[in-house]
Amino acid sequence: MAATDEIRREWFEKDYYAILGVAKNATQTEIKKAYRKLAQQHHPDANAGDPRAEERFKELSAAYDVIGDEGKRAAYDRAREMGAAGFGGGSPNGGQGRGYGGYPGGVRFETGDVDLEDLLGGMFGGAPRRRTRPSRGADLETDVTLSFGDAMSGVTLPVTLTGPAPCTTCHGSGAAPGTQPVVCPTCSGSGQIAVNQGLFSMAQTCPQCRGTGRVIETPCPTCGGVGSTRRKRTIHVKVPAGVKDGARIKLSGKGESGAAGGPAGDLYVRVHVRADDRFGRKGDDLTIDVPVTFPEAALGAHVDVPTLREPVTLKVPAGTPSGKTFRVRGKGAPKKGGGHGDLLATVVVDVPRKLSREQKKLVEQLAEATETSPRAGLGVS
Repeated sequence: MAATDEIRREWFEKDYYAILGVAKNATQTEIKKAYRKLAQQHHPDANAGDPRAEERFKELSAAYDVIGDEGKRAAYDRAREMGAAGFGGGSPNGGQGRGYGGYPGGVRFETGDVDLEDLLGGMFGGAPRRRTRPSRGADLETDVTLSFGDAMSGVTLPVTLTGPAPCTTCHGSGAAPGTQPVVCPTCSGSGQIAVNQGLFSMAQTCPQCRGTGRVIETPCPTCGGVGSTRRKRTIHVKVPAGVKDGARIKLSGKGESGAAGGPAGDLYVRVHVRADDRFGRKGDDLTIDVPVTFPEAALGAHVDVPTLREPVTLKVPAGTPSGKTFRVRGKGAPKKGGGHGDLLATVVVDVPRKLSREQKKLVEQLAEATETSPRAGLGVS
């Protein structure tokens, strides 16, 4: 039989969508976002000494483990639809239907012509009992702030974290040095035991090994068999050149350590970039305002403009208006795939606040020589 004989009791009893506060038709992205928000709120590190927060965190993790995975979510939805439809009564053909009964730890349904494997889509796999994998560690998130210059050139920063980390004595196994975890004698390594519930024979997590299929006979003296200890650790984060404000950098396996040798979670580093006095940013392009005098704008000029490296000379044509933007190719921010964006240089005509007597006289002469008004198009002089 392709479909498994074991369907978790929790799948029938618990509404994982309600636990995470999302609709049944929520997207995977919405589910992930809801989980991250709630997990951060109820994480044990943020609620020290609060057992209710710890239980809530475990409940959230269990729900996300199922509906956060597209394959498990599909199986979960089918199982709950099957339960809601009332499968489990007598066979409509006098008990001669295709039942899946008689298997230790299996689900004894009399389903007539309904194929359990079709209902579940083969999502449970073929093994009648499967060991629960060691729990994966939680993902962590932290923030770093860097200057605009470091963001453009790239930099490696130290990040200090305090929390569960792999035990340095047993390296995460939980067993004392020189020993190894052994196969659980209660479940024979499957991680589950069968409990007869009348119509159902349900699979439950083994109480001795807690679903891992392993028992630690000689716990590590440092971590007590947990496999992790709470300590301070420093991780060096390589921030790539051209990183944008608000970017998230993923460091796989640098989150919290998993229980009993389980894989570690991931670390997400959110980058904050300080504003620069000279440059702004639009995507991969940099922006800069370039002040010019009225004579330079009116007569034309060559002016030096700063870039991330050496200055470039910008040709300002005669008659350039204030606000005119020039594009300098390849002088912008570094791109992720290589190369650079452009520099957008906007000319700003600098109007002096105070004039010398000679300057004022020359400007008055210019005003007298000006024959047309720039407001002529407005219908006024």
